[in-house]
Parts: sequence; structure tokens; C-alpha cells
Amino acid sequence: MMHIRAQFPIFNHQPDLVWLDSASSAQKPESVIAATQQFYAQGYSNIHRGLYPLSEQATADFESTRDAVRTFINAREREEVVFTTGTTQSINLVASSLGQLLQAGDSILVTEMEHHANLVPWQLLAHKGIGVKAIRLNDAGELRLDTLAAQLTPDVKVFAFTAVSNALGTINPVQLLIQQVRALRPDMVILVDAAQAVAHMPIDVQTWDCDFLAFSAHKLYGPNGVGVLYGKREWLEKLPPYMGGGDMIRTVTLEKTTFNTIPYKFEAGTPNIAGVIALKPAIAFVQSLGWEAIIAHEQALLSLATAQLQAIDGLRIIGTATHKEAVVSFVVDGVHPSDIATLLGHEQICLRASHHCAQPVMQRFHVPATVRASFAVYNTPEDIHKLIAGVNMAVAMLR
Repeated sequence: MMHIRAQFPIFNHQPDLVWLDSASSAQKPESVIAATQQFYAQGYSNIHRGLYPLSEQATADFESTRDAVRTFINAREREEVVFTTGTTQSINLVASSLGQLLQAGDSILVTEMEHHANLVPWQLLAHKGIGVKAIRLNDAGELRLDTLAAQLTPDVKVFAFTAVSNALGTINPVQLLIQQVRALRPDMVILVDAAQAVAHMPIDVQTWDCDFLAFSAHKLYGPNGVGVLYGKREWLEKLPPYMGGGDMIRTVTLEKTTFNTIPYKFEAGTPNIAGVIALKPAIAFVQSLGWEAIIAHEQALLSLATAQLQAIDGLRIIGTATHKEAVVSFVVDGVHPSDIATLLGHEQICLRASHHCAQPVMQRFHVPATVRASFAVYNTPEDIHKLIAGVNMAVAMLR
């Protein structure tokens, strides 16, 4: 994969960098950087408003990304793709707008492995008397699917769950979960948080049959400040707007406003135009590699890292699911995770040590935090060897 690594300028500028924090945010290939620079340097204009060629071209480039996303996730229509600032805003949009249609006594079903972005927005509906329930985890960090049917009580109106745990790496059986829910509760609203999945596995919203799906561009080798909300047409048309402002309206008087058609009803204000345009080459980059090659490479790195980490005395991996993405979280007896990450950081080995915005997961496994190494297409076996040497060095110093 060295030819892939060469497409990322940061590794040319920092050849000793070992980037093992892609679950937080991925590095950017030259094609993404170039698209951003080209827009600002050669083609900047606002969109959907100007009647001059520069604006028309910017609008066409912006909207072509919508088409690329539609194809990438296999949405039925381009109008089912809404641009947001990220996964967090996408989920908040659904929670806030859908919350206006829910009633006191209704409940939301989530899982114990959710990122806070797919938990807190639902908890914010508590003032309406709407509760939140969760499917628990087993000791391997997998969902206890045997409890699902019992938890689909009549009060549960929404099932919101992650495709992949950012803290554990657990890959959930998305299609199977949705099929089971649809069989028991065909009226259930289903949202999938695909933030951790989007760069590592194929997504097909029609096959999955989810009502909503959210992801962020920056985890897909794309720019910061851009996200996608997929929503079935019937739901996007039914939901009230999330924000008011320019471009989301059809007519405005002092007395009343009528709203634009979807997806623009949910895209108030001037968006991150450059970021949306640069998402298209990010998608093209992933498509050029192919899912088979991506998965094989990342799984090989995961297997190598897991085997070598397990050989370190006193090290315990948190999250041992049968099906995992290229994420490995661990703790070491007698050593604080932050100390390990800090020491390795001075060696240009970039890890995350925290609760990973998933405090219920930490509570489940009775740890304050973990060290997390996450891998992507630009990582190499040499990165793993440096990780292992770094952890051994840190443990020898700190324990």
C-alpha cells in the first residue's frame, strides 16, 4: 500500500509520522486538498443564487457531489442526500425534527456502544417526556441481540444505532438488525450512525432499508465541516425544518413562511461549499481502491496488531468481538492510558487515549479510558511494529 501512502502529502512532509488515529479523523489525499484549493483560488462563488457563470459552475460542482454520494451509498434519489456539518449535526437534525412528531411516553432505543452524538441528542428530548433505552453489550463488546425483541415494546418509536463502534471496533450486523426490527415493528423509524463505517465497508441504504443514515466527510479522507444525512423521501418530506434561513424557503412574508423542496428544506444558509466539492474526490479515492482491497489490508493490520499487543505482559484488549473493524483499544495494568499516548506522541506515534466520546462503553468495562489505535489504507506493517515498540517502551518506563 506504499503507492497509496504516497498520495497523502502529510507523509511526505512528516515521513516518520505513524498516524493511528483515523477513527478520530483520517488524513487527506492530494486530490481532496487540490479540489479545496482550486475552488478557493480559481472558482469561488456562492451557490444556488448567482445568475453568473462562476456561481452556476460552483452550483454544478456542489450538486455533482450530491450525485456522487447518492451512488456511493445507493440512495434511491439524489433528493434523499442532505449536506450537514457532520454526523453530529445530521443526528441532531433528525432528533430535533422527529422529536416534534413524538409524544410524551414515547421512547428511543439505542445501544450501549453509541458515540455520544447518537445518545445525547435523544436525551435532549427528555423535556417532552421521551425516554431512552439501550441494548446492552456482552463481555466481548457485542450487542446482546437475544434481548432485542423484548426491548421493542410499543412505546419505542425510534431505533438509532451505530454500524461500527468507534471505541471497540465492533461491527454490528446492520442488515440483520434492521430485518429483525422490521419483522416485529414495521412502523419503526431506524437511523444508522455510519461515521465509523463509511471509510471501511460498503454501505447500501436500500438493501439495509434504514430510514436515516449519517456520516462525516472527514472520516472518509475528506474535509472537515461536511456531513451527510441520508433520509428516505417520505421522511424528509414529513419532518419539519431543523433550521431557518436562506435557501430553505419558498416564500416568506412577515406572517408566514413556506419551505423549499427536499433536500434544500434542511440546508439553511451558505454551506461549506469547498468542503462539499472536495468530498467528491474523497469518494472517488475510496472507490478507486475497491472495498475488497481496503478490507483485506485493514484486517491484516488488525490481526497483526492484535497478536503483538496480546503478547505484552499486563495488556488487555477492550473489545474482542468476532467481527471487528481495524480498531484496537487496550489498557495496561498499572499504567494510565494518557501516559502511554503522551509518550508515544513524542515518538510521532499518534494514538487516542480517552473515553472516545463513548462513556457508557467505559462504564460497561469498568475502565476510565483506553488507548485506541485505529488503522486506515495508508498504514503499513511497519506502523504496527513501531506501535508495539512504543508501547513496550512506555510500559517499561511507567510501570
